Amino acid sequence: MTELLPNIVAGRRVLGTGTGTVLRDPVTAAELVRVSREGLDLDSAFAQARDVAGPALRAVSYGQRAALLGEIAKILQANRDAYFEIATANSGTVQADSAIDIDGAIYTLSQYAKWGAALGDARALLDGPRASLAKDGVFASQHVLQPTRGVALFINAFNFPAWGLWEKAAPALLAGVPVIVKPATATAWLTQRMVADVVDARLLPEGALSVICGSSAGLLDRLQPFDVLSFTGSAETAALIRTHEAIARRSVRVNIEADSLNSALLLPGEAAGSETFELLVREVAREMTAKSGQKCTAIRRVLVPEQLYNATAQAIGARLSGITVGNPRNAAVKMGSLVSREQFDHVLAGLEALGAQTERLFDGTRAPLIDADPAVAACLGPVLLGTRDADAAARVHDTEVFGPVSTLVPYRDLDHALALIRRGEGSLVASLYGSDDAALATAALALADTHGRVHAISPAVAKTHTGHGNVMPQSLHGGPGRAGGGEELGGLRALNFYHRRAAVQAAAGVLDRLAAAPWA
Repeated sequence: MTELLPNIVAGRRVLGTGTGTVLRDPVTAAELVRVSREGLDLDSAFAQARDVAGPALRAVSYGQRAALLGEIAKILQANRDAYFEIATANSGTVQADSAIDIDGAIYTLSQYAKWGAALGDARALLDGPRASLAKDGVFASQHVLQPTRGVALFINAFNFPAWGLWEKAAPALLAGVPVIVKPATATAWLTQRMVADVVDARLLPEGALSVICGSSAGLLDRLQPFDVLSFTGSAETAALIRTHEAIARRSVRVNIEADSLNSALLLPGEAAGSETFELLVREVAREMTAKSGQKCTAIRRVLVPEQLYNATAQAIGARLSGITVGNPRNAAVKMGSLVSREQFDHVLAGLEALGAQTERLFDGTRAPLIDADPAVAACLGPVLLGTRDADAAARVHDTEVFGPVSTLVPYRDLDHALALIRRGEGSLVASLYGSDDAALATAALALADTHGRVHAISPAVAKTHTGHGNVMPQSLHGGPGRAGGGEELGGLRALNFYHRRAAVQAAAGVLDRLAAAPWA
């Protein structure tokens, strides 16, 4: 029987009972490890984090906690090779895709270590300037941010087991809030290994960082009013979370990142074959194939002027034709597998649902796999769909296929294009491609109210832009409406979620003595 991975709770390794759930290689279907959280004392785990680890974290300054983040980044860097091996085996990702997850996690930690160091010896933050409450200015109000006295519970998705942990944990730990993470079961191995490595180093107070692998049953029941919950996953599950008693009655703060029909828009006036046109084509192909399209920020809809529909289809298809799919251990493979055979079936079902209102402009599902058995492997080539009638194809604007799938959508004019994009009802990111700065700025503002991020690209940044789907810690990650309404990252803005804001009304002398650092 394969190894049973221990949960890490209250600073200790604890094995779940029973046979557990088997994690498999999505290419070979080989059994890798097992996970189980059955029999865990969840009450003790939350109590240790809330009552012991939290006060210990908050007893030191932001600067000291930032130094801890820097040390954690060093530990992860030292074990980087092992993490890549786990990602290949458990997520089926090629080296470049594993790097997006693993190196992205280390980079994000390092950034928060740097930003937190600038906060120095403070243990609270000033929020905005002082406001006078009296004519003589003697009595005034100062808003402050204090770390919440609770636990941060993360329920994470399968696609980013490394980055998904640390992009949330970095600001939480910097704020002085202990973390309990429940990774998606299918890819829990990498999250578990990273947490184990950090806990073994004994940098953090016992219980400041825990991982529970397996079912999430009962976790939300333990949440108390000053705890926070961050969820990444489906809109259906998010809807259930919002009705849970912890959120509905105990007012637990919740951040949700859900489905997102992200768009890429080629602005009017651009010609086929131009540098701007090629920027769009390259980015669409990259977003369709990076991590096999299993990114919440991936491009799902590609909007182009209707006269460029055929030219764009041909150009994207030409790039996709060079993508080899199969076993990520083979150096000739450019795109690995989906995360599981179950996910493979979900993508096929999604393609069938969209098929009634689209045509297949490029079909990579028929290409032979490299070093992989198509009857076993969760490998699927990229598929570019298209619709000639963007207004009537309702499913294109409400159905996300979480895999290497995107749909080409023609538009008549800019107002029509913006209206089509808004039919996604809120997205994480939209990217714009144009050569006129004023037009890009106008379109960016027009989409800002329905997106968490707008990525405006011109030839001037062809070699320096970070990419449509790459989530950088300096910028906001999240989105309104269908995307969940959440906000993560955005530099030190991420600390907002883990702090409580209060107004201190007092004499100027009292406010002068608040031991807090300017923040906003």
